[in-house]
Amino acid sequence: MDRPVFNFDHSYARALPGAYLRLAPDVARDPKLVVLNETLARSLGLDVEALRDSAARWFSGAALPNGADPLALAYAGHQFGGFSPQLGDGRAHLLGEHVDPTGCRWDIQLKGSGRTPFSRGGDGKAVLGPMLREYLISEAMHALCIPTTRSLAVVKTGETVWREAGGLPGAVVARVAASHIRVGTFQFFAARGDQAMLKALTDYTIARHYPEFADAPNPALVLFDAVADRQVRLIAEWMGVGFIHGVMNTDNMALSGETIDYGPCAFMDAYAPGTVFSSIDHQGRYAYANQPLILAWNLARLAETLLPQFDEDGKRAVDIANERLGAIAGQYRVAWVDVMRRKLGLAGAEDGDGDLADGLLAAMEGQGADWTLTFRRLAGAVAGDDSAVAPIFADPTALQVWLPRWRARLAPDAATRILAANPAVIPRNHNVEAALNAAMDGDMAAFSNLLAAVQRPFDPEAGREVFVLPPPEGLAPIVTYCGT
Repeated sequence: MDRPVFNFDHSYARALPGAYLRLAPDVARDPKLVVLNETLARSLGLDVEALRDSAARWFSGAALPNGADPLALAYAGHQFGGFSPQLGDGRAHLLGEHVDPTGCRWDIQLKGSGRTPFSRGGDGKAVLGPMLREYLISEAMHALCIPTTRSLAVVKTGETVWREAGGLPGAVVARVAASHIRVGTFQFFAARGDQAMLKALTDYTIARHYPEFADAPNPALVLFDAVADRQVRLIAEWMGVGFIHGVMNTDNMALSGETIDYGPCAFMDAYAPGTVFSSIDHQGRYAYANQPLILAWNLARLAETLLPQFDEDGKRAVDIANERLGAIAGQYRVAWVDVMRRKLGLAGAEDGDGDLADGLLAAMEGQGADWTLTFRRLAGAVAGDDSAVAPIFADPTALQVWLPRWRARLAPDAATRILAANPAVIPRNHNVEAALNAAMDGDMAAFSNLLAAVQRPFDPEAGREVFVLPPPEGLAPIVTYCGT
């Protein structure tokens, strides 16, 4: 018998009947562990040795860890603006909620683990490259101190999965999340007019993620405000590191405030507000500059599901929602300016700081200025040496007009602050693609080296230039895919 490793509970299943279907993942033919996140495992209080011995079986469906009760979660969602009343986990199985030694609760979910009744014609499988991408990018986001789901392991299943590129090695990622409650979860029950389940879901979400508001007189309104606050700060942090999610559908917005679902995502190299990486975002709906707008749009969809709980009077409920939604843009601007103050090494806070940050972006736009390098190298320009950053710009004229304004606002220790707030290393798209291509061919060395680099994003550049520098000129633009 397997030694108990996970301390599983199933509060979601108990509290929300009708929010899931109970079924087991597919059984993998020949599972092999590809990568195990031992640091994360230890932080969860798991027995790493026992996990190492059993991970291939547990995370491939070949066996289930003690206490697991696999579920496919139900949810709806707006995908690229179009509403689907039923989506759900088409290739994922929630094994249970691991309660760590501190009492924190973590969903352990398999992704790529087989078809479910929510698969909508899909095969329910995943291939190795996208699962390793999720592992790599989520670890990078964690190292950047941005709230995120994380990956505990990637396991090859031993079967071939067919995609447009042909037959590819199948894989499953074991994902760890504060929960998988999404805006789309609320939409699922709102679409069915099930107010009892919406009330139960509201209460459960507050108890799990916002227990400090358990006794609030209007739980739904407090929940909306708390979710909005976390999401505003999350997207401001994304924007600060040039991260583009790629599929900000409502089913990919977690009420915990974590980044979730790393499909066609990437980090921007040269600053261009319209940057899109997703192969399916033909209209640029989820372009870099549109992410704050989509944040507000998604929150409006959440508010719609909560209207009957905001107030029994329908008109009053709409007025309450509109008041909250009208404030989102201002809340985001405050959060974004706070992020930019850190990145620019500014002293204190002044009303003109947002304009100062906007001025730098205006100077960068159209100049091929690399997002990450520009902010990092401002540390070398603090003392008046424009040459630390000017060569990054095709035409630095506007930058050189901006720099004196910036220097007038700097903190005494600005250079140190800038280096602490701006990474030297991000998962550069060309490096990610090279590492994933090699891994698909059975060579994990490049992946391991890149993973080690992105887990130390703020360390000095020396000796890590291959991970610091932007892609060579002439390299074709990177396109990313959802992996289905």
